[in-house]
Amino acid sequence: MNAAVIAKNLFKEFKSVPAVSNVSFEIQRGECFGILGPNGAGKSTLMKMIYGHVIPNKGELFVLGLNSKTDMSQIRSKIGVVPQDDSLDTDFNALENLKIFARYHGIPSDVASARAHQFISEMKLTEHRFKRVEELSGGMKRRLVVARGLMNNPELIILDEPTTGLDPQARLWIWSYFESLKAEKKTMILTTHYMEEAEVLCDRIAIVDQGQILDCDTPKNLISKHIGAEVVEINVGKEASYWKTQFNAQGIDFQDYESKLFAFFPDALARQKFIAQIQNVHYLIRPANLNDVFLKLAGYQIRANA
Repeated sequence: MNAAVIAKNLFKEFKSVPAVSNVSFEIQRGECFGILGPNGAGKSTLMKMIYGHVIPNKGELFVLGLNSKTDMSQIRSKIGVVPQDDSLDTDFNALENLKIFARYHGIPSDVASARAHQFISEMKLTEHRFKRVEELSGGMKRRLVVARGLMNNPELIILDEPTTGLDPQARLWIWSYFESLKAEKKTMILTTHYMEEAEVLCDRIAIVDQGQILDCDTPKNLISKHIGAEVVEINVGKEASYWKTQFNAQGIDFQDYESKLFAFFPDALARQKFIAQIQNVHYLIRPANLNDVFLKLAGYQIRANA
């Protein structure tokens, strides 16, 4: 079984409300697979199924060639998890947090010590290794959580909203480190609501909303398939009804969202023909992105602070 993850018709509900609805997908070894969607879309539930914190009501799930129904203890030993929250032990310093976590995985103390010092160095935390958790900045804590998730030398790394709450500089540093893991052909699953993060890191992306996968492909193919090269973004304000009527009459593909209309065209000629008709309204022509794809598929945009 070459795939790292095979999910077949996964279904999970909480209090009779579906969180994941008959979802199927495969993740190949060595790829970074993204799950993109807003809070409440089902992203974290999918991740928790993969590392065994949530049991699906229906469906089949194979992780690293093992059946999640019978081999979850083995699966957990082969997975590294970087959760949304820091969940670091405030009773210990940065270095001790890594060593203690390694002990949970049964890693020999000499190996654990070597790995802990290695990751402390890679995460640029050497000068802070003896600081207690509460003395570390938010960015330092996230780096330490990433290091902790790698201590057991995992075959599969789960990154669940790994940069939420970080400032742009800290986020870029984390992205750079994940790109180095990609270069090593590490298998990673990334959940995020940051569009740029998904575009930068992911080989393929599943766009998820209301517990279902709306589409799954490479970032480039998703944009090309659903949007095209560019989008015309029009500030229509109180004249939205007028412009919608015009768009519908001309057969223009569009979505409306928060006093703006987003128009999608099959080619540059069609776009230029439309632009020539616009008068007395502010518009912007810009490159298409994953947010446009999500808007078209789900009918709304994902906010960075969603």
